[in-house]
Amino acid sequence: MLQSVSLAAVPAVDRVLNFPAVRALAGEYGRKPTLAAVRGVLDRLREQARGGGLAAGSTDESRLAAQVLAALEQAARPRLRPVFNLTGTVLHTNLGRAPLPEEAIARAVEVMRQPSNLEYDLAGGARGDRDSLVEPLLQELTGAEAATVVNNNAAAVFLALNTLGLRREVIVSRGELVEIGGAFRVPDIMARAGCRLKEVGTTNRTHLHDFEDAITAKTALLLKVHASNYAIQGFTAAAAESELAGLAHAHGLPFMVDLGSGTLVDLGQWGLPQEPTPQQSLAAGADLVSFSGDKLLGGPQAGIIVGRQELVAKIRKNPLKRALRVDKIVYATLEAVLRLYRDPERLAQRLPALRLLTRPLADIEAAAQAILPALQTACEDKAEVSIAPARSQIGSGSLPVDLLESRCLAIAPRAKGRGEGTALKAIEQAFRELPTPVIGRVADAAFRLDVRCLEAGDIGRFAAQLGQLRL
Repeated sequence: MLQSVSLAAVPAVDRVLNFPAVRALAGEYGRKPTLAAVRGVLDRLREQARGGGLAAGSTDESRLAAQVLAALEQAARPRLRPVFNLTGTVLHTNLGRAPLPEEAIARAVEVMRQPSNLEYDLAGGARGDRDSLVEPLLQELTGAEAATVVNNNAAAVFLALNTLGLRREVIVSRGELVEIGGAFRVPDIMARAGCRLKEVGTTNRTHLHDFEDAITAKTALLLKVHASNYAIQGFTAAAAESELAGLAHAHGLPFMVDLGSGTLVDLGQWGLPQEPTPQQSLAAGADLVSFSGDKLLGGPQAGIIVGRQELVAKIRKNPLKRALRVDKIVYATLEAVLRLYRDPERLAQRLPALRLLTRPLADIEAAAQAILPALQTACEDKAEVSIAPARSQIGSGSLPVDLLESRCLAIAPRAKGRGEGTALKAIEQAFRELPTPVIGRVADAAFRLDVRCLEAGDIGRFAAQLGQLRL
């Protein structure tokens, strides 16, 4: 039976602060954080003593110093941390979406270290427009007359609708009134933008005449929304972009396409499913196209609007544009990513998001084989580990029904029956508690780690921390 000690055995704060080891911690972490850590540790010990559960030796100098150190390390740990994304969803919204290429990271570091010409025209020696940093590249890559950038695609849609449709009607197909992650709904964003939604057609079939019949003197524009996170199949119909553009222009109205994700290349050349591009929408007659920067494009979080010069100019003049603008880091990284698209032959090697999506199955299999032994050793007593087939998702609303063949490491608890669910939760939590948390998914009675996103350079780091796994 463990011997407990009384409340009086817990030392005073000043005494603990004067321990040599704790004084050293104050020099490293600062006196104020160290004081807070000491108070927190002593408060917990006092609570244990009041309940009669404070074990002898708990107040020894070495043990107290160790607890203070642990509290300081926990408090100093960044809230935003790198993780291993082994969920099987490449562009995972909750895990930061697209990883940036090294060229973009280098540019971000460079502009963060010193002043930059964010809004300064170096040629003219006067104030400039920050959109000019990326507009020429977007014009070149999409064929648009003009372009502007805000902080995400939701903001892009909101700003465009508020600029062009305030207190007027915007016509959209009923089958395109989508809701994406975080309860973001197209009807809600239209209402907040000050527009009146006029939905036409049915959930599965909307024809050109539905739009035509809905046009009145109150109509501001026609909007087409690319389906996100779902697909309607079977008995369906939708008006083509070229038809909607022709109808809108015949009535003197603008036609806008919200692509959601958006890519600047034909993904079919790598065997991936087709995804519409801004170039295609503009060629079909769209006056404005909006899309994201951090999804299939493979860049930073941003909302990009490309289209007619006259309409983009109006959007730039909207007072809300300033509230939704992006900073120098986004411009620097976005410019670097866009420059990679000028060299399409090497894009799949240089752009991480595309590299992961096009990764050969043999390469994925090799990665799984490389870490299997270390994972089996780490889980030996608690779980069985094997390589199993998997299907990766692209993610972030991109190509929602298309899956990519992959491989995963299936970690199945040895405990079966009623304790199996508890064991699975413990395994999942243990991987999240590693120095670099490992995020997988539970499916079919196993914790599964899809290794599509575990590249060769990450295998060593992943395996090295498995010795700290506590199942």
